[in-house]
Amino acid sequence: MFTTEIPSSPWTRLILPTAFILVGTSACTPDLPPMDAEVHRSEIEDWQVRRVEGLKAPDGWLSVIGLDWLNPGENTVGADSSNAVIFPSVPGVPPRVGSFFLEGEVVQMEVEPGVPVTHDGEQVSSLVLYPGEGGRPPTARLASLRWQVIQRQDLIGIRLRDTAHPAIAEFEGITMFPVSLDWRIPATFDSYDPPRILEVPNVLGQISEQPSPGAVVFRIGGERFRLDVTGDPEGQSLSVVFGDETNGLETYGGGRFLTVPAPDEEGRLFIDFNRSYNPPCVFTAFATCPLPPPQNKLPVRIEAGEMTGH
Repeated sequence: MFTTEIPSSPWTRLILPTAFILVGTSACTPDLPPMDAEVHRSEIEDWQVRRVEGLKAPDGWLSVIGLDWLNPGENTVGADSSNAVIFPSVPGVPPRVGSFFLEGEVVQMEVEPGVPVTHDGEQVSSLVLYPGEGGRPPTARLASLRWQVIQRQDLIGIRLRDTAHPAIAEFEGITMFPVSLDWRIPATFDSYDPPRILEVPNVLGQISEQPSPGAVVFRIGGERFRLDVTGDPEGQSLSVVFGDETNGLETYGGGRFLTVPAPDEEGRLFIDFNRSYNPPCVFTAFATCPLPPPQNKLPVRIEAGEMTGH
């Protein structure tokens, strides 16, 4: 069944004082321009507003209400419980919508006559849902529901969204640690030549291999740490999946995500833990989130960024 419970809570709540970890930098880290605390706070607040807007958007994570892995051959779909893929009984969704046919890695949907399933604003009776053009699977729609195909290694399934899901209207925001410039830390980029292969686990128990161009190196409390990143150092930003000692307590047990700017010509950058954000699994039970690789689990408390409360 496509059901989930997503609790909501006030946008602002009191956060009890906690022991603060002094943040330091290495003497060999080149100087970087300082930042005004109020400007920094304003930027983080603006970023958090955009985060909430993204989560509440029609294609945001709060609208995700289901994920069904397909079996080879025919998979019937509709609101009736006899179907292989069961859609919720929302207005406009009949007992039988049609069938998904999985042949190899190709998914085609055949729609029951008279059921107004659409794609790109046009009603369809048949639609190849996977693979899509340019690697982007198409989205099909019926009433307030939207669905598309995702693949996770040997698993191919239907991810379902409901743009009228109550969780969207009820969501009021994400609890955060207090914003502090102390957690905007000067860092250096340690390039890997050639790139290393990261083995990244996910919540399904799978391991995927991703190329890493290098690591971000920084200091906390005088101790040196590094985080392997993914992405293109010649681009605008790099991505990190990391864990720390707040996981399972104030923050999600499976770690958090962080986007950092690409290094400058001298290999300098800032890693701003105030921008640490929750994986989609915090907001829906139907995400397939990556987890931190072992080397990205920091043995310290990162009391910055998003917490699990929302």
